[in-house]
Amino acid sequence: MKRENSIDIVRGIVMIIMALDHVRDLMHVDAITQNPTDLATTTPLLFFTRWITHLCAPTFVFLAGTSVYLSLKSKNNVQEVRQHLIKRGFWLIFLEFTVVNFGLFFDIGFHTLLFQVIATIGFGFVILGLLLKIPAKQLGITGLIIIFCHNLLPLIPFAEGSVLKAVLTPFFSPIAVPLFAGKVFVMGYPPIPWLGIMLTGFGFGRYFEMVKEERKKVFIKFGFGALVLFIMLRFINIYGDPALWTSQKDAVFTFLSFMNVTKYPPSLLYCLVTLGIMLLLLAFADQFNNGIKKVTAVYGKVPLFYFIIHFYLIHTITLIMLFAQGFNWSQLEFATGTFGRPKNIESGLPLWGIYLIWISIVVILYKPCIWYGDYKAKKTNWWLRYI
Repeated sequence: MKRENSIDIVRGIVMIIMALDHVRDLMHVDAITQNPTDLATTTPLLFFTRWITHLCAPTFVFLAGTSVYLSLKSKNNVQEVRQHLIKRGFWLIFLEFTVVNFGLFFDIGFHTLLFQVIATIGFGFVILGLLLKIPAKQLGITGLIIIFCHNLLPLIPFAEGSVLKAVLTPFFSPIAVPLFAGKVFVMGYPPIPWLGIMLTGFGFGRYFEMVKEERKKVFIKFGFGALVLFIMLRFINIYGDPALWTSQKDAVFTFLSFMNVTKYPPSLLYCLVTLGIMLLLLAFADQFNNGIKKVTAVYGKVPLFYFIIHFYLIHTITLIMLFAQGFNWSQLEFATGTFGRPKNIESGLPLWGIYLIWISIVVILYKPCIWYGDYKAKKTNWWLRYI
């Protein structure tokens, strides 16, 4: 399948941005105690350091669906694509609970089993694989219905202690379930709302069959349309996000409240603003500076490789930071979800340090991503299709 450059470019942009959020999560001085979108304690810079990374997960999931569509059209073999999707889906779920979870927590006891974006993409691949014979347009419409309507679920008056509510909740809302021996399963990315984004991306795949100028017009129309709808619904302040905006102490913080949409699970307004921006990036990606296109595509061609390696690199640098700040190994806490950082003892870097480490991470990974991209393009080993 011929690669679609605009997909690699946009995916590369959000992968670069993604590393900023993970560096902040692991290394910012207030990351353990402060929510960067809590308007009572945040600053505008910290808020937007977090907010800009909202673009990442929906872009990954949407473009994963689009890539499936393009692969299906290229191979024209539903059975082959279905088998690969289901195998890859279960593989991604396995990776999430092993390689990715360990890279995030460095906890050999795996006390927290976290279902995040890699697992939700895996879940989406399995379901999409089973649905491949349904026309792309119908799957795309189904995805949009999920995006627009899943926020209605909390309004359904389930009986207290209802079995149906207990069964549905993990698929639609974040939940933490205690397991055994102090372990806990955390559903960070409820799979149904994210499946809606993937199915929508699959449905949008057919627009990539258009000539580029026509495709650009479509993406601009849908991108601006999504942003206008976001502004209208957010201004009305009734439906689309469980966190309503309110007037704050000044105009800046009122704007922050307006933009403070919900990611867990991804609300309708969250999807409209992030996917609207993504569609505009796709529309104009081919017109970016050649240097920007070249650099971002390097990361966008090897998303899973970059995702896994960058976690291990960030966490290794986090440990170096802790040792440099005077902590010893016995003080580090890995089983409590603090990434090794001791609780109730100040550690970490100020925000300017986070940006410095983030840029360094992206630069360090550039050459390895070039190497792996070239290796993957030249080799035909079966396992390369899974990393």
